[in-house]
Amino acid sequence: MASKFTFEKIVTHLQATGYVYAGSAIYGGLSNTWDYGPLGAELKRNIRGCWWKRFVQESPTNVGLDAAILMNPKVWEATGHVSTFNDPMIDCKSCKARHRADELIKAQYPDVDTDAMTFEDMDAFIKTHKLVCPECGKSDFTPIRKFNMMFKTHIGVTEDGSSLVYLRPETAQGVFVNFKNVQRSARKKLPFGICNSGKSFRNEITPGNFTFRTREFEQMEMEFFCKPGTDLEWFKYWKEYCLKFVESLGPKAENLRFRDHEPAELA
Repeated sequence: MASKFTFEKIVTHLQATGYVYAGSAIYGGLSNTWDYGPLGAELKRNIRGCWWKRFVQESPTNVGLDAAILMNPKVWEATGHVSTFNDPMIDCKSCKARHRADELIKAQYPDVDTDAMTFEDMDAFIKTHKLVCPECGKSDFTPIRKFNMMFKTHIGVTEDGSSLVYLRPETAQGVFVNFKNVQRSARKKLPFGICNSGKSFRNEITPGNFTFRTREFEQMEMEFFCKPGTDLEWFKYWKEYCLKFVESLGPKAENLRFRDHEPAELA
């Protein structure tokens, strides 16, 4: 059944009642940054608390971790994030609007599987089908460029290559680099899981859609380690476990569904 409230009305209500405010609004704001007000802060704290209780404290297999946001940059080189964690950026030459090429294609050709396309494929598709800029209606774009989504910063007193670090784009790597530490100190044997929650950061080209796509966001993540041959059994177990957890927060079962990733979406 369709909601009787529009998305815009819900957003207005959340801002008026203190769930969320536009970030640094008194100084002109900063696009797609949000501050959680008194009610929003309590809501987030309660959800995090419920998740931690269900996935760590009540689980016979899992333990918790609070990993650092800043990590040795070699971690992100090893995972491929430095070389491959890129979005396809494209600019309109007429109005200078910036777009993600895959989203530009999906907006005008929804049935096209952009996840299976290379940057070169997308470039050719945009030219062949004469896609237009949603801002000005022209069809005059720059070639696609790779845009790395990791935020960079520097540690120490000098800003050079030796002091470069990244704000983590995901919480998972904190789990992986601490696997041996956790296994040894917690005396765990397979199967077991490690849960980590906290802030992650992604320098999105085109963030938006209220709080659902921002450059700074919270993650609650579990990595589960099991013996070969038992992975599908555990995958089914945790899918059902996660669904029951979400239902326990209030959403109705008829409004929830599983969506399998397409092969091209898998890491």
